[in-house]
Amino acid sequence: MTSLSGIYSGLNSTYAYLASQYKDGLTAENIAEARTKQENLANLNQTFASYLQSNFSTLDKDGDGIISPLEATNTFSQMSSGGLTKLQLTQLQSSGATGISDSDYSFILENFEAIDSNGDGKVTDAEIAAYKMSTAKMEKEDEMRDKFATDMSVFYGSESSSNTGAYSILSYKYKNNKNN
Repeated sequence: MTSLSGIYSGLNSTYAYLASQYKDGLTAENIAEARTKQENLANLNQTFASYLQSNFSTLDKDGDGIISPLEATNTFSQMSSGGLTKLQLTQLQSSGATGISDSDYSFILENFEAIDSNGDGKVTDAEIAAYKMSTAKMEKEDEMRDKFATDMSVFYGSESSSNTGAYSILSYKYKNNKNN
């Protein structure tokens, strides 16, 4: 099942890692610097750092040039409870963000409007799960309708049957009535 929690977790842990290196606060310059440091290459998720860097002004709610822990927590909590917009998902996918598979990103983006059941322009884990459940149910119903349609020869018999002794359920009933 697709879950956006991997994205929220990745953003949060990347912010926490970066913030731990800059005690005076996390600035856009700090993020850019941290992304080039050799010692960060093994520990810093570059894709989430790229997202933080490119969306810095959105994350810096008070406009002071620093993403505070409170601003980060509030933003990630809001994202987690309120969902992600198509633009946010597209940005995360284009930055190569992990957290969900490429096929899940594609599935969500291709079906975004249908998944967004309340029309607020965001998708949540609950909406994704409900959409997947609904499509699975429709697929199963289609499968059953198709199976029923192809199995009708059992009831009505097959005109192409080469075995003259083969009867359908319906023809067997009439055959028995003729013999009485």
